[in-house]
Amino acid sequence: MLALFRASDVSASAESREKTEEIWVETLARDDLAVFVSDAEDRIVATCMLITAPNLLRGGRRHGFLENVVTHPDYQGRGHGRAVVAAALTEAWAKDCHQVLMQSGRKDPRVHRFYEACGFVPGLRVGYVARRPAHPA
Repeated sequence: MLALFRASDVSASAESREKTEEIWVETLARDDLAVFVSDAEDRIVATCMLITAPNLLRGGRRHGFLENVVTHPDYQGRGHGRAVVAAALTEAWAKDCHQVLMQSGRKDPRVHRFYEACGFVPGLRVGYVARRPAHPA
């Protein structure tokens, strides 16, 4: 997956082998987090992560958050991204999520068309981001 992340222009990934192994072990240990992948030619070409959380509202149905949606540039438009997102949504509904939220900071209109084709509706919510201060208190 690290090779996939390096090939994409989404965001920088963790660099040190030690840190990535630590994160991967923590990821696999969580029941509320699932990673979905699609492979081709013996390598991972698309991935996304579903995070679910309990919720006291919405009749007690869980929250779902979709993160880290990435498809290798050489494999875009071949259904790999759609497959991992569809698998994540299927898992979210099986876990009784009320809805699945996702955000995109990408400006490319093709990215937004892709999410809409996967069933996401823009404009239903307003996203806000609090950035970590340069010197946290």
